[in-house]
Amino acid sequence: MKIAVCVKRVPDMDVRFRIGADNISVDQGGLKFDINDFDAWAVEAALQLKDKNAGSEVTVISLGPDVVQETIRKALSMGADRGIQIKADKVPFDGLAIAKALSAELKTGGYDLILFGKMSPDSSNGVVGPMAAELLGLPCVTAISSLEIANGKGTAKRELEGAQEIVEFPLPAVLTVDEGLNAARLPSLKGIMAAKKKPLQIKPALLAEPQITVRKLELPAERKAGRIVGEGAAAVPELVRLLQTEAKVL
Repeated sequence: MKIAVCVKRVPDMDVRFRIGADNISVDQGGLKFDINDFDAWAVEAALQLKDKNAGSEVTVISLGPDVVQETIRKALSMGADRGIQIKADKVPFDGLAIAKALSAELKTGGYDLILFGKMSPDSSNGVVGPMAAELLGLPCVTAISSLEIANGKGTAKRELEGAQEIVEFPLPAVLTVDEGLNAARLPSLKGIMAAKKKPLQIKPALLAEPQITVRKLELPAERKAGRIVGEGAAAVPELVRLLQTEAKVL
């Protein structure tokens, strides 16, 4: 099998963000970056399929400036075979522009399976995988939580609110990976050393003019400090009064 996994370099979301001087981007000073968790699970899914299908190859593709090479190398250290950087000065916010740039590369690879993470936490658009599938003319199953591939077709499970959906699809296909499919392996020292020698191609991005742009970023308003209205049952009347008169939720 030939498997492609599209990955994105994203900031650690457990830190306090600052808006940059241009008011349309995040100040990257002091931020830590890593592979998107959803994409890491997609890489793991590809590696597990490779382990089950001798002779398979996993290619990792990322759009962005040279710093994304670090993200690609991490996927290579996990066990992927080769990487491709689609070089651009920055990653646009417009999901369609991203999908067009990635699909231009993907359509030349002859892949049996193309994997994306369900979404990236920095933009939370969740549209690049399905858009790429449409541009490539391939079936697409989104937000999968289990996967089986055999005899040129696949079966995937999607978690719905209060239910599960089982989907069958032919190959080639595009899948987006949700939490719960697996736990991504950690790179070993041997894998890290081997990744330095694995091929990483750099190709120019064919970026279309973005149809969606960010005009301004604003941080949410600071929450008001909480207050203690009393203790035990004696505090209930005052709490009810405040919920009625101030919060107006009763």
